[in-house]
Amino acid sequence: MRSEIEQAVQLLQRGDDAALEQALALLQSTVFSFSMRVCGQREDAEDTMQEVLLKSVPHLPKFDSPKALVVWLYKVAKNRCLMSRRRSKFAPNPDLSLEELMPDRKELEQLGTNGGINPEAFAIRSEEAGRLRDAIQQLPPQYRIVLVLRDMEGLTDEEVAEITGLRSGTVRVRLHRARLFVRKELIKGLKLRSGRAGVPSRAPSHEPPSNDLRPARCKAMFAELSNYLDEQLDDSLCEELERHLNGCGPCQAFLASLKATIEQCRRLPSEGPDRKKAVRLRMKVLADYGRMVAKNIRQ
Repeated sequence: MRSEIEQAVQLLQRGDDAALEQALALLQSTVFSFSMRVCGQREDAEDTMQEVLLKSVPHLPKFDSPKALVVWLYKVAKNRCLMSRRRSKFAPNPDLSLEELMPDRKELEQLGTNGGINPEAFAIRSEEAGRLRDAIQQLPPQYRIVLVLRDMEGLTDEEVAEITGLRSGTVRVRLHRARLFVRKELIKGLKLRSGRAGVPSRAPSHEPPSNDLRPARCKAMFAELSNYLDEQLDDSLCEELERHLNGCGPCQAFLASLKATIEQCRRLPSEGPDRKKAVRLRMKVLADYGRMVAKNIRQ
């Protein structure tokens, strides 16, 4: 959970105007950062920030639990982002297939050679925030929401499930496929920039796709990699996967590149709203709220 939410709840419990303004500033930053990651457009993020702030003020005094505020706040922001009039410049497919996201035999072979992907170099290069943001924007919205909430906003599976209305199992499936998709897009970028940084360049092949030629034992492991990294496998499955990894260099390298992708998502700097616009909006919201409270008292 974002620390800003916990701080906001502590401020709200003080009950004075100064604390309310400070809490609103924290919530503004949270909503704007989330909206930028989901919408990818500053105008949409600003619209979402304004609408969520206007809706939230009358309800904020009721929240004494950070978790309750998290779920409510992100649910309102998520709904607003999905209704955005401005569309991403990308046109992603509605669903992601695990089969299409797994490496084929050639990539696995290259991962297992000295000329394959170096996980350390991959992690360093992936710090280029623009490429990572582009990869996230190419995700279909239903996957992007889950990835942003879980890996970038730091929420739990249960919180993500409550915000999205999905079952926890569905959250895990979408999270894993979103991570694999982003990893694949980053690998493409590495290949374009330098054959040595990513999978080595080769002449175009006229052979049929080799996806069906993946080693069966490797293929069986890929669906569980996110659960393994998040320590959500039961002991027997965990031992089985680790036995396979210990004897399979390509799978070790693939797991390292997936782990590096997740770390890059978690470390991607958040974007903040324009300070002057944020202050003006906050003052307007507080003034409107003050008038509403005064009117209710007179009545």
